Amino acid sequence: MRHRSSKSKLKRTAAHRRSLLANLACSLIEHGRIKTTLGKAKALRPVAEKMVTLGKSGDLHARRQAIAFLRQKEVVQKLFAEVAPAAASRPGGYCRITKLGARMTDAAPMAYIEFCDAPVKKEETPAAAETATAEA
Repeated sequence: MRHRSSKSKLKRTAAHRRSLLANLACSLIEHGRIKTTLGKAKALRPVAEKMVTLGKSGDLHARRQAIAFLRQKEVVQKLFAEVAPAAASRPGGYCRITKLGARMTDAAPMAYIEFCDAPVKKEETPAAAETATAEA
């Protein structure tokens, strides 16, 4: 029975789920916005917000806790240097989930998850990149 069990299992073992969420959190910190399924985005939000909270505290213990979960020092450095200071004035709710609709292949509900305070880089199409280089 799943009485009072709040987390989604995502049809994975505990170790696989932890690795999946760590990798998704690293991608989110690195890129600022990622496209994933709605279930994974909803499972990722508490993890990402806890990482931002650790980044806001900024002490050595918090940095070591973040490294222990994320396992990528470059991503933790970006978290503490860029992402957490951008969310310094916000008391919580650092992530936003935007629903996109069903995926074409298997009709899985898709969503964007992004940081509210971080500016998102627009994806350039190849034609836009060619015109930008031609103008320069």
